[in-house]
Amino acid sequence: MQTLIKNGTIVNPQGCSRLDILIEDDRIVALGPTLRAPGAQAVNAKDCYIFPGFIDTHTHFDLDTGSALTADNFITGTKAAALGGTTCVLDFATQERDGTLQQALAQWHEKAQGSSCNYGFHMAIARWDEGVRQEMAAMLEQGVSSYKMYMVYDALRVDDGQIFLALQEAARLGSLIGVHCENWDVLQQMIQQVKASGLTGPYGHPLSRPPAIEAEAVARFMRIAQLAHAPAYVVHLSTAQGLEEARRARARGQRVYLETCPQYLLLTDLCYQAEDGAKYVMSPPLRKSWDNEALWQALGSGEINTIGTDHCSFTMAQKAMGSEDFSKIPNGAPGVQHRAQLLYTYGVCKGRITLEQMAALLSSNAAALFGMPDRGILALGRAADLVVWDPSYTGCITDTNHAHNCDNSPYAGFAVQGRARDVFVNGQAVVRDGQIVAAGLGKYIHRSRCSLY
Repeated sequence: MQTLIKNGTIVNPQGCSRLDILIEDDRIVALGPTLRAPGAQAVNAKDCYIFPGFIDTHTHFDLDTGSALTADNFITGTKAAALGGTTCVLDFATQERDGTLQQALAQWHEKAQGSSCNYGFHMAIARWDEGVRQEMAAMLEQGVSSYKMYMVYDALRVDDGQIFLALQEAARLGSLIGVHCENWDVLQQMIQQVKASGLTGPYGHPLSRPPAIEAEAVARFMRIAQLAHAPAYVVHLSTAQGLEEARRARARGQRVYLETCPQYLLLTDLCYQAEDGAKYVMSPPLRKSWDNEALWQALGSGEINTIGTDHCSFTMAQKAMGSEDFSKIPNGAPGVQHRAQLLYTYGVCKGRITLEQMAALLSSNAAALFGMPDRGILALGRAADLVVWDPSYTGCITDTNHAHNCDNSPYAGFAVQGRARDVFVNGQAVVRDGQIVAAGLGKYIHRSRCSLY
């Protein structure tokens, strides 16, 4: 089966080129200015860009937080992802405190059956001991080369010494560990103080987790990674202060990689004063406008490597569980469908980043960092995961005009320009003209050692 995509402009981090693309089965088999392929299915990409398929580095589908189950599972979540141009998600296979990594991996493989885009897993380590250390080599053999560790949440957090030992083992194996950086002990005390002051609504949430809560933890993680002689990856960076701590570590010669999310580029803590402020409760919380601007500047200068979504959706009914106590509101928000639209509209169209940087931030950097060498770039022989992007589209996000399985969006009211018109996953059309035409075609991506090694 061949597909010929004609008349488009391909966008890679190295530059843009007016080239046709010929796909056969799941591979790119030819690129050229005037390709011909009699019998191939033709796709006219005139006036469109063609990007490598977007990779979301941070999703939470079918996650039980202990108090609530996320609204999106892999079936609904990956359909929404594909509609936004995402051809691969990296979700978190979360270990139980008394369970093994292998058990968590098997559970998430089962959850991911029927996905409409490709998928891989970061293993979320909830307990560190010799058994877990030995399992890490087996995880790499099964295509898992990245992990997450938490400095927060009673069911997940590990101590600094455990992070140190895990970083050492990950470095030995050529794997990468990302850390959720917040000071748990201090923020727990601050939550109680904020509630005691009478602020129990959503606006209490950012007050209980100020920027220094993140910055202190980022600084600590940087020093732990330095002592472990390991690279450091910070997930969902949200503050200018945290960014400064990462810069200090880089100035010392450390290998530091940073992820942020659209919410930390576009939304501020003023959202918590809205009538529906509960829908914006996530961790880290939304910050100030100057934090937004600092992160945009870091994107433009190449200091931030990836943009995930931290998609973790809950309905407004679920959010209402904390109507009298912000600390009981399920943390998280949807966003997997709108990531590329938001970055294109408020990044590329406003001159903050280039098309080439968009390709790097949404695809190429993630593919390189997380061991997917045949993805993230449009080139001969590479996997045929790609997006035909229509820059002429205009629209507005609402609480309901999305495929997320929930009744809200933190980006409701945002005007957007551009959309994923056609999306190909493993060479097959999953989205045509902005509509799902084939579901359940995603496959597990067996990843190799991270390229930074």
